[in-house]
Amino acid sequence: MAQLHAICSCSSTNLLSYGSNRGYARIHQKFHCPQNLTSPQELGVTASEFHGLAIVQNTANFALTRRNHVVRAVLASRSEATTSSGVDGKVLRKKLNKVVLAYSGGLDTSVIVPWLRENYGCEVVCFTADVGQGLQELEGLEQKAKASGACQLVVKDLKEEFVRDFIFPCLRAGAIYERKYLLGTSMARPVIAKAMVDVAKEVGADAVSHGCTGKGNDQVRFELTFFALNPELSVVAPWREWEITGREDAIEYATKHNVPVPVTKKSIYSRDRNLWHLSHEGDILEDPANEPNEDMYMMSVDPKDAPDQPEYVKIGIVEGLPVSFNGKELSPASLLAELNEVGGKHGIGRIDMVENRLVGMKSRGVYETPGGTILFSAVRELESLTLDRETIQVKDSLALKYAELVYAGRWFDPLRESMDAFMKEITKTTSGSVTLKLYKGSVSVTGRESPYSLYRQDISSFESGDIYNQADAAGFIRLYGLPMRVRAMLEKGL
Repeated sequence: MAQLHAICSCSSTNLLSYGSNRGYARIHQKFHCPQNLTSPQELGVTASEFHGLAIVQNTANFALTRRNHVVRAVLASRSEATTSSGVDGKVLRKKLNKVVLAYSGGLDTSVIVPWLRENYGCEVVCFTADVGQGLQELEGLEQKAKASGACQLVVKDLKEEFVRDFIFPCLRAGAIYERKYLLGTSMARPVIAKAMVDVAKEVGADAVSHGCTGKGNDQVRFELTFFALNPELSVVAPWREWEITGREDAIEYATKHNVPVPVTKKSIYSRDRNLWHLSHEGDILEDPANEPNEDMYMMSVDPKDAPDQPEYVKIGIVEGLPVSFNGKELSPASLLAELNEVGGKHGIGRIDMVENRLVGMKSRGVYETPGGTILFSAVRELESLTLDRETIQVKDSLALKYAELVYAGRWFDPLRESMDAFMKEITKTTSGSVTLKLYKGSVSVTGRESPYSLYRQDISSFESGDIYNQADAAGFIRLYGLPMRVRAMLEKGL
């Protein structure tokens, strides 16, 4: 079960005030909002502390009473919501109550917090998922979130769920996008988005938000998950709405709104890290003719600097999923973490590729996936013992579509779920162990064994045996080659 940490502060709700003789007045007012407001009635009791009519966006009309006066709160229409006021009296794009923001603590998401409050008149709950990006990425988030104007920070440890429920199914399916990409970011986005939907329910939010740009794949991955799990949530994507065009604009906005600008050195690369991989994009990588600089890599050493002696590792597998490393049973996340260390030490898992993004453009990325590369090699090799020819061919053909669905953010699509059920069924006998040799960037298989092996030495041996009669091959070849023989006869007029 995910570990949940909630850091709360006092919250406020924005109301429209209706004066007795002034009509609808755009007056920004606030009242203290307890964290557990769940009903219109509770909201009404608090709102009644104000004189006049409070207009709130809800689904029903309800009465507000204070002293001997009765006032009625009415449903705010979309047009009325757009004319309500937010921070500093600015006209709102739409009135939202509370938004859960995917939050990293970097410049972009730090700026999004006040932007949401200013443009949607809402409380902002920051959410951070620990998917193995490293402790340094999680340090100081509470202070950053509060300083940016968030009313709450929620952090969930999703590492085990990420590996068990997202990475391992892709591993079992053999899903690789465009021959190379092991789907590191593609698998992480749905587990994060799923957790955001859960948090939105926990805190009573009516919207979710992310900091993905309008040119990438991640916006699709987040939002398709939101649609699949809670289609009633509103989705706010600032990069598709605001006038901020780059880092300098973001810094200017942060300064104007007293948001502390992260003082960490800005990387020249755009990176995404989790327990499965580390991706690099941007700067010199934008020209596919350029070789990556060696100092860019963070998870793996240069293969030429790797140990001069090979290292052998043994991976235990049960029903298509890894369970042990060198005879030691480990949890999914712990197993992957150890293999990342071992693989990175030997320069394993570096991929440089140009891929086709879902939105239509090509992009160049460099990926480090040391542990994942080892695991893919192990599972694939064990299947060579346990699956027959037709099953392997069908599985490989479906794996292409499976990878495409995951890359496109359709994790919760019934098609992927149905394909996953097929993969689970046909790998029931893929149990055993595989021994691999790691040496200067390469992974070589040196041994494989399984109690369900379809390999029979007494049949495959060049020595004569009782089960396979070599003379039977003559009839098989004549029948198998009959179509070719008939076509040749036609062409020669026979």
